[in-house]
Formats: sequence, C-alpha cells, structure tokens
Amino acid sequence: MIQLDFYGTLVAASLVLLLGRKLVLHVGALRAYNIPEPVAGGLVVALSLLAWRQFSGMEVRFDTSLQAPLMLAFFAAIGLNANLASLRKGGRAVGVFLAVVVGLLLVQNTLGVALASLLGLDPLMGLLAGSITLSGGHGTGAAWAGTFSSKYGIASASELAIACATFGLVLGGLIGGPVARFLVKRVQAPGAQHNADDPPLAFELPEAQRLITTHSFIETLALIAVCLMAGSFIAAGLKGTALELPTFVCVLFVGVLISNSLSALGWYKIFEREVSVLGNVSLSLFLAIALMSLRLWDLAALALPIFVLLLAQTAAMALYAIFITFRVMGRNYDAAVLAAGHCGFGLGATPTAIANMQAVTERFGPSHLAFLVVPMVGAFFIDIVNAIVIKLYLALPFIG
Repeated sequence: MIQLDFYGTLVAASLVLLLGRKLVLHVGALRAYNIPEPVAGGLVVALSLLAWRQFSGMEVRFDTSLQAPLMLAFFAAIGLNANLASLRKGGRAVGVFLAVVVGLLLVQNTLGVALASLLGLDPLMGLLAGSITLSGGHGTGAAWAGTFSSKYGIASASELAIACATFGLVLGGLIGGPVARFLVKRVQAPGAQHNADDPPLAFELPEAQRLITTHSFIETLALIAVCLMAGSFIAAGLKGTALELPTFVCVLFVGVLISNSLSALGWYKIFEREVSVLGNVSLSLFLAIALMSLRLWDLAALALPIFVLLLAQTAAMALYAIFITFRVMGRNYDAAVLAAGHCGFGLGATPTAIANMQAVTERFGPSHLAFLVVPMVGAFFIDIVNAIVIKLYLALPFIG
C-alpha cells in the first residue's frame, strides 16, 4: 500500500483540479454536458487508481484529514455570505423548493423500501439506500448505520452506508449537468446579462477576478476560523440531545449569526468577494479529495440487488428533477439550474450541488435564485427534514 501524507494529498488534490480543468476544456462531451471540473478530474484519478489496484495489487491511500475542515470552511462561507435581506427576498422560493425536496425524500424512501422488498432484501436496507445515504450523504449514513446495526441487526450497515453514499456522490456529480442541458434546451437561456443589475452571490461566478489584500484576507480567514471553532463547540454541546445537528449545520448557523449581527450593529461589513474566494477554494479542494480517494472497488463489490436499487434511485432523481423540480420552480432558466443543484445534493452533497450549478451557469449565464436557494436548503434544512422523514418511516410497522 502507498500512503500519501498531508502534503502529498494536497499536491494530488491540486493536480486533480488542474487535470479536471484541462479535461473539461478539451473534451467536448464533458463541456457539453456541464460536468464539473473536480468531478471530471477526480473520477479519472479514481478510475486510474482502481485499474492500478487491479493490475498491481497495490492500493494508494490519501490523508483525508484536510477534507472535513475544507467542507466546514465551505459551509462557513455560505453562512457568512447569507444576508437576511436577500433570504427574505427569496423566502417564497426557499419554501417552495423545500417542499420539493421533502417530496424527493418520500420518493427515495418509498422506492427504496418497495424495491428492497421485491428483491428479497430487508426493507431497512432499502431505507438505508434511500434518503439516509443519498440526500443525507456520508455523514447521515454513518450516523444511522450504528442504529441499524445495533437496534435492527443489519449486518455491515456501516460498509453499506458508505458504499451507497459514495455511489450517490459520483452519480450526483454526473447527472446534474446532463439534466440541466436537457432542460435548458426547453427554455430561453438568458446569457450573461441575466441578473446583471444585481451583484453576484458568493459561489455564482467562481472564475470572476476579485480584489484581495493581505489585511482583508487575514480578517476573512479569522472569521471562517471562528465559525469552525464555535460551530464545532455548539455541535459537541448538542450531541446526544434531541437538538443534535451535524457540525456543518452549526458552522453555517454561526456564519449567518456573525455576518448579520456585525452588519446590524454597524461594526463590520463582511468582504463578500473574499469570502467567496476562500469558499470556492475550499469547495474545489474538498471535492477533489473526496472524489480522488473514492474506493471504487467498494462499489464494484455491492451485491447486485443493492446496485439495481441504487441505479433505480439515480433514474428516479433525474426524472424527479425534470418533471417535478423544474416544473414546480417555474419552468424557466432558474428552474433548470435549480434542477441541476437538486441532483447534486439529492444524490450526493451540497458541495456537489454547487459544483453542478457553477458548471451550468458558467456556460449559460448566472442564476441568483439558484445560488440563493440551494445552499440554504441543501446545507441547513435538508438534514432537519430528512431526520424527521427517516423517523416516520422507521415507525411504520412493516419497516421498523
């Protein structure tokens, strides 16, 4: 086994991003289907490492200790750039999109339980391959896996949860672009002038040049560090209580509180452009590390019934985004971008959703609504409503 240390992993992640950029630039199919650069580069590396393992018997492992801080820094950036006035402006859209998201949770769990029963599996395994690991991701999957093993006797629940969440992360980054491409053909793509009168949101234009100074960089870095520290402290205090929340939700909440409190008191104005730069860097590196360190052989080892179930969930996500998300959110360009984002966190995670939307808007034009709604729903509300939905399904007599 080859083990790369912290520095080797950071170098590899940087090279993955550069490779992804080159691939998207020179491979027409990747560009046409709006595949995010970290996804393109990360999957090529993951597939190469899979082939290396098959032929040489040697495995390459990365130091993923940087992955969690990068993810938390990304959510801190979302929180720091979450202006309450803007959130109120998009309040109705946030509510409607949240209802759409809840509908998907119900679809994923109903489909998972039904197919598991038809395939001769325990219905609980269908639930584990439903919203727990797909809309919930690795964190929610790992949290519930212990309960499924100890309380319900599901063997290898942790391994199954990780494999399902990994499958979702890969497919969430792959189907968002094609879904958006299919939908954009049916609307009038507005181009670069769309939302031109309003300043871009934090993650909306990752390629835009922004003026940064050493002093402002240190100020912004300090704010993100405070969000990480305070959010981690709050999450630790809530652990084991009825109000327990994932650490990234607490970090995001602290960011919102700090940003809007400082603004209301007139003490300090958040340098949104710099927050967006640090947030985008964290996002790109997080996705690069997550994708290049995928253990694709774990997916290959999935039993055929589980693999069939996950393929069905992927098809359901694409169809739901096209026929429900797109239509309910207005059947326009913003709705198409929202559908791409929904594919990202409906199967994978919020960072994947942002990367999906960036790939679409970089080509067809900005969408303020999508970058306002998706981060808040995908980062904050999804875990709360998902926990409620999961508990409701577990209360059903033929499941729990």
